[in-house]
Amino acid sequence: MNDSPGWASPGSSPSDEPARSGSGNRPDAEGQGPSAPEDRGAPPVNWSQQQPPPGQWTAPAPPGAAPGTGGAPGWGSPSHGGPQPGWNSGWAQPPAAAKPGIIPLRPLGVGEILDGAVSTMRAHWRTVLGISLVVAVVTQTASTLTTGLWFRGSGSLQGLEKNPNPTFDETLDAVGGTLAGSGVTWLISVLGTIIATAMLTMVVSRAVLGRSVSTGDAWRSARGQLPRLFGLLFLLPLLVAAVAALALAPGLILAVGGSRAAAAAFMVLGAFAALAGAVWIWIRYSLAAPALILERQGVIASMRRSAKLVRGAWWRIFGIQLLTLVLIFCVGAAIEIVTSIIAMIVGGEGAMDWLTGENTTTSWTFLIVVGIGSVISSTITFPISAGVTALLYMDQRIRREALDLELIRAAGTPENGPQQQPPAAQAHNATPGG
Repeated sequence: MNDSPGWASPGSSPSDEPARSGSGNRPDAEGQGPSAPEDRGAPPVNWSQQQPPPGQWTAPAPPGAAPGTGGAPGWGSPSHGGPQPGWNSGWAQPPAAAKPGIIPLRPLGVGEILDGAVSTMRAHWRTVLGISLVVAVVTQTASTLTTGLWFRGSGSLQGLEKNPNPTFDETLDAVGGTLAGSGVTWLISVLGTIIATAMLTMVVSRAVLGRSVSTGDAWRSARGQLPRLFGLLFLLPLLVAAVAALALAPGLILAVGGSRAAAAAFMVLGAFAALAGAVWIWIRYSLAAPALILERQGVIASMRRSAKLVRGAWWRIFGIQLLTLVLIFCVGAAIEIVTSIIAMIVGGEGAMDWLTGENTTTSWTFLIVVGIGSVISSTITFPISAGVTALLYMDQRIRREALDLELIRAAGTPENGPQQQPPAAQAHNATPGG
């Protein structure tokens, strides 16, 4: 499946250059060319005597009007009786944006981005839910088997609660068991997220154009990007870890030197700085995954691309991503709380003991029921997360690079949507070269 026109990253990205004041140029058919300003100026027009440049345009005066009373359609001076009948017909409302698929092809609001992600699930539910379900089942099965076979009865931090004076070996065993179990399940979860994100981004990119894509097509288009996406999603946590280490280093140095009061103060400040740095990195590179998948860029190039698209819109993207995160958390928590209650009822005392910390082992029944809840939760939340991120990427390109024009041409949709043009505009458009 070839990329739609406008997806491919230009040789010199439109966002690589600062917007020139008064530019208003649009990208060409391959997405190349100088950047449009943030307010998306009008597309270039071959100005003529019938259509002079902006600022000089004067509409022909209606029949019978006094000389010099021409003006923009729909506007009239009270001294001349206002606009003539039929003169402002069709101009009272701005033309509606084309909407060949799940979103209107114009800058999007927060509600439209969230609705677009949900609309993708409704319109292409077989493909979207099929991808999410398969990925969730495979990853959760691997995670449940790993936990049940190797870490179900291993020492954990909960086991230290029963021993007020643990030895160094017991503490090391408990910490090691907890970290090992968490690390393996996290790795499996990341692999599943990578596959789901790549395939669902492909589905959303076609849903924007009103086209469907099968699971097989999505896999064939996304599999070539998986190694680079894997590298991207491992590089970002390393950056966060490096920032956290730098922020906590002064407190750790003071703690080693014996100044406990100063060390505690610096550790608290370092923790806040590490959190702020992690959030900044998360938002700055939040659009790197769709840039990598849809533009087929490398890891570093996609991160630079995301940084340029996010520049100037950090707080807006942060708000949308945070809202999405809260929504996903609420949906996932509601599902997993219900399945956890069922697991406790089915698992009996073993599950209750595990929750209270009296027993570090869990039954297979409990693990399986909890795993089913995780599968249901992931099946629903995967498409929302991937859809919002992909639509945010498209929205930023629409705002900065006029991607909507490329998408309109790719979808074969009239640029002004279903609105009918006024007679004067129809006559002008019918003129060769107009």
